[in-house]
Amino acid sequence: MAALSSQDQPIALTVNGSTHPLTVGGTATLLQVLRNDLGLNGPKYGCGLGQCGACTVHVDGVAARACVIPAAKVQGRAITTLEGLGDRLRPHVVQNAFIQAQAAQCGYCLNGMIMTTAALLAHNPRPSPQSVRDALSGNLCRCGTHIEILAAVERAVAALSPIPPSEPTNA
Repeated sequence: MAALSSQDQPIALTVNGSTHPLTVGGTATLLQVLRNDLGLNGPKYGCGLGQCGACTVHVDGVAARACVIPAAKVQGRAITTLEGLGDRLRPHVVQNAFIQAQAAQCGYCLNGMIMTTAALLAHNPRPSPQSVRDALSGNLCRCGTHIEILAAVERAVAALSPIPPSEPTNA
């Protein structure tokens, strides 16, 4: 076993429901640990500045940019990655909606789009179209599949709320 440097520190992260004891450098980001130490490839490295959304994960149910979060700062918090939402046999409703709407071209932005949408719908299962656009506005898509992404979100909303609200009556 290699000697620990003065900057290495033991931490334990709870990711997708499992606790992982790790030793990380003092400057390690959550994204680096997720990808390099835990082998989770859902969150992507995009800009490294928290501006593109490719690295989005949930921290205690809130969408967060993993590339700018020090790994040591999220000990004791529940971290969910794209892999923790669902799997091939049981995809999360948002993952399924994105598949059904064919909302991918290159796929690089999808992690952020799906994770941001899932967090939004967990807190507001019936968002307005403007609320959806506002929530996704910080996620960059260079391929131009915005129309399909918005259609996928509409599909997920419909799957979560299959019965439309009743119209007010003028009685």
